[in-house]
Amino acid sequence: MLPSSDAVFLNRELSLLKFNERVMAMAENPTVPLLERLRYLCIVSSNLDEFFEIRVSSLKEQILQKNDHIGEDGFTPQQAFDRVQQATHVLVDKQNKLLVHHVLPQLMEEGIGLLMPNTWTDEIRDWAYETFSREIMPLLTPIGLDPAHPFPRVYNKSLNFIIQLSGSDAFGRTGSIAIVQAPRALPRLIAVPPDIAGIPHGYMLLTSLIKAFVGELFPGMELDGVYQWRVTRNSDLFVDEEEVTNLRQTLQGELSQRNFGAAVRLEIDLSAPAHHAEFLQREFNLTEADTYRVLGPVNLSRLSRLCDNDDRPDLLFPPYRAPVPAPFDKLDEDPSGFFSVLSKSDQLLHHPYQSFSPILSFLRAAALDPHVVAIKQTIYRTGEDSELMSLLLMAARAGKEVTVVVELMARFDEQTNINWAARLEEVGAHVSYGVVGHKTHAKMALVLRREQGMIRRYGHLGTGNYHPRTAKLYEDFGLLTADNAICEDMDKIFAQLTGLGARRNLTCLLQAPFTLHEAMIAHIHKERDNALAGKKAKIMAKMNSLLEPRIIEALYEASQAGVRISLVIRGICALRAGVPGLSENIQVRSIVGRFLEHSRVFYFYNSGEENVYLSSADWMERNFFRRVELGVPVLNKRLKRRVISESFTYSLKDNQLAWKALPDGRYVRVKGRGKPFNVHQLLMDKLGPGNNKS
Repeated sequence: MLPSSDAVFLNRELSLLKFNERVMAMAENPTVPLLERLRYLCIVSSNLDEFFEIRVSSLKEQILQKNDHIGEDGFTPQQAFDRVQQATHVLVDKQNKLLVHHVLPQLMEEGIGLLMPNTWTDEIRDWAYETFSREIMPLLTPIGLDPAHPFPRVYNKSLNFIIQLSGSDAFGRTGSIAIVQAPRALPRLIAVPPDIAGIPHGYMLLTSLIKAFVGELFPGMELDGVYQWRVTRNSDLFVDEEEVTNLRQTLQGELSQRNFGAAVRLEIDLSAPAHHAEFLQREFNLTEADTYRVLGPVNLSRLSRLCDNDDRPDLLFPPYRAPVPAPFDKLDEDPSGFFSVLSKSDQLLHHPYQSFSPILSFLRAAALDPHVVAIKQTIYRTGEDSELMSLLLMAARAGKEVTVVVELMARFDEQTNINWAARLEEVGAHVSYGVVGHKTHAKMALVLRREQGMIRRYGHLGTGNYHPRTAKLYEDFGLLTADNAICEDMDKIFAQLTGLGARRNLTCLLQAPFTLHEAMIAHIHKERDNALAGKKAKIMAKMNSLLEPRIIEALYEASQAGVRISLVIRGICALRAGVPGLSENIQVRSIVGRFLEHSRVFYFYNSGEENVYLSSADWMERNFFRRVELGVPVLNKRLKRRVISESFTYSLKDNQLAWKALPDGRYVRVKGRGKPFNVHQLLMDKLGPGNNKS
């Protein structure tokens, strides 16, 4: 039986902040190359932006609705909000100090730096003034606040300045407060010629240029202070599923308003007087708890441009070029060769250690092969400049039946997906937006080919998005198969997504919102029952987030029955690991390193049968019940051993990148006993160039 205490679950938002602390630790690590340390700081900044736009805004909505319900973590929304703000302030203060006092000074020593006004020579100042006068000042609109000039409408996360003025202007108006907004068309980071900067890679922040010369906009007035600030807004979209008749059209209208949602965070220069912060707080209905004093740029993630410096490879991770594994490396230009390979055996790809190009080759072969009659594909995220989408366009132009299920509600990629949907429709592809109310998060591509008078199916199913750029950074698995049962299940799911009808019975695949959750619960209970019967029982699972209460309760029960449970969870985890009487047989690890751990893999010992699934779904309520997701069994024994080793065996040995979860939700580094073991480096060595094996 489970203890009747809410404390058996950890808070979602606090767990996510703990993940960002682990990312920050990479920036603190002096053995990490310097530009990569800056990149990790930028990642934390970007993560926190989305955290406020989505998670903190949700907490604020619950508080406004006077929701005093105590959640499964034991907190009311107000209590959770207070703890989240406190933890975030600590994290941001640490981030600012690390940037300004350590990373930026060390980069300056390496000839890569931000030229701050207090260090400008006369030559730099002259160049800065000319740049400001020519390229910046014509685009700025000063707004002096008075009854004729109300406070301007402020765009989400835009760069703004609050300016204290004194004196009188031409109309006899006395100075007070003015607002200047930095146009989005202006770059936030401006390169300075080396002969002027005095270092090979010198940059100026747009903030520095505006602060230094904004007085030009207020001739005859005295500037008593200029302070940068920005406000973060609620960016979650609302679509009424009962009222919507055209999802694409409705979503397009919502996107135009996303950047003007309710304010949730104010960031302002550390040196700004308290009365300026209080003025902005009143304007945006925020409090001191919502206000973050910034030591450095208000949008730290803009500094990521500094990281893309090919002239200093010594300050970056050593380059890694993912190989095209056998047998794909031996294929000639004949597209039929690709299908011949898959007809003989399933193939497994592990990105980014192995190249994403075989997936592109799969679709290219389908587009070019005259025997291919149809291509079906799901798209969640793919990027604005996507070779994969170009191949689908090419196939449609060639007269093949191309069906694409585009998820329009992929957060922050909505506009990109709307654009791709329009282009696909223009060339005659069948475009569907899935099921309103259920995001299509499954990753699958299906090719139908006429062979000897019959249709043969070939499929790709993955744990990650069809995004060639992120496939170089995100760790994911992809399975290429011609297995009849799997491919037939895929076809049924596509028919379900594009048409209407009763729930389809699938032979192999597990599908959310129908069978995935109940199957996971059943597998966990089977291991529990085997343990109670004195049999060997073991569960291993790898994912980004673990939140779903019934899954967690089932894992607790399995632990109490004696099942050994190993979880590799990158980010949010609501399960308390290692609690006596509750979860002493559960260990939770988080791997944070060079690549973003992204795959979802589930393992159940099952009396030696060893069931292994690749999946698009985290163990979260939304994935199980509000999304279309897949669980894909790995049937080939050789590939199954690979998945087990590459997902679990190596991760559970790691003593360089791994963190261990404590019962109270804190994480500590796994101590590096014995020989150093870095799972990312090991997989680069095992699967990288020179080890070209499938």
